[in-house]
Amino acid sequence: MSTTLIPPAPARPAHRDGNVLRWLAAYTSSLVGDSVYYMALAWAAARSGSPGQAGLVLAVGAVPRALLMLGGGVVADRFGPRRVVIGSDAARSLIILGMAATLLLTGPALWLLIVLALVFGAVDAVLLPAIGALPPRITGPGELARVQGLKGLAARIANITGAPLGGLAVALGGTAATFAVAGALFAVSTVLLVRVRIARLPADDRKAKEPPLRELTDGLRHIRRHPLLAPLMLVIAVGELGFAAPLNIGLTLLARERGWGAAGMGGIVAAFGAGAGAASLLLSVRGRIPRAGLVLPVSLLGGASATAGLAYAPSVALAAVAGVFIGLLAGLSGALCGALIQIATDPAYLGRVTAVASLFTMGIAPLGYPLAGAAIGAWGTTPVFLASAGVCAAGAVAGLLSGHLRRAELP
Repeated sequence: MSTTLIPPAPARPAHRDGNVLRWLAAYTSSLVGDSVYYMALAWAAARSGSPGQAGLVLAVGAVPRALLMLGGGVVADRFGPRRVVIGSDAARSLIILGMAATLLLTGPALWLLIVLALVFGAVDAVLLPAIGALPPRITGPGELARVQGLKGLAARIANITGAPLGGLAVALGGTAATFAVAGALFAVSTVLLVRVRIARLPADDRKAKEPPLRELTDGLRHIRRHPLLAPLMLVIAVGELGFAAPLNIGLTLLARERGWGAAGMGGIVAAFGAGAGAASLLLSVRGRIPRAGLVLPVSLLGGASATAGLAYAPSVALAAVAGVFIGLLAGLSGALCGALIQIATDPAYLGRVTAVASLFTMGIAPLGYPLAGAAIGAWGTTPVFLASAGVCAAGAVAGLLSGHLRRAELP
């Protein structure tokens, strides 16, 4: 597979650079495909088994993703993120289109859906670290914060369009058609990625030739010894652990406890999405936040305060206001984390560093869902939301205590 070289610093801002926009279109298509795939998987699982079995199908895909994520970072750094992203997206397209063809011949057997979820999760474990290693190769250092904002906007677009598109596909064509739509979106992403020009970085000339396990330990050592990456990873791990439970299972149980119903919960989720979208838009337009290392933990601390306020909101309207602030401040802190990781990491380690960050956000944090649900069942939502806010605040304090992080600046 050939690689087209581009200058490391484009003449135009990222949001006006055609090459970056092609990558963004591919990323958006892939995210929408994810939403449609999960809609198809959930629908097929619900039709083929009990509610508990359907939940099992949706959960098993997270297992290989969590177990293999760090290895996926090694793969991205060893073989190059472009090759890995294109190969992974193409593999996802073929896998899902194959499932669509299979369902035309047979029913959605439970065992088949479990195998699909496991394989898809394994491919995701390779794809996600490679996605994180691409931005420095498609734009200059001064545009990496803007790219994080554009990624956030893509995620918001996928959240808004993916589920309705999946629901429409299910209604018009059934499960097989829905899988086919997801596979087609992954194929579109692959074609767009092939057209993205990639810069060659110095790290690409010194590919690791050590055993994979040693490459992995080298990556972990790089994080541990780095004056900025080490506190950043601590902030990500603790902050995500605090935010994940209340913004997922906690919000559903809060709406039920307060009698706000599904409409109320939907309004709060929409408010959160609006706040997160505003944070992404801010970074996309400005491209740089002064004193980013200090803004990051302060934003996280503000998000923790808004999470605590959500626990005491007496109405849906005030809860939605809290949701806007949570989305805005958590979205800003998360995007700044991503941008600072891109800036601070030696490109030779970027796949492995991204894998560690993704493991915290997508692998370890969801493990708190059952614990949060049990705690809410025992003590109610308010103590759990306050405890989650306290965990987030602890992550913010850890960031404020790091002089290297406080002084960190974006180019």
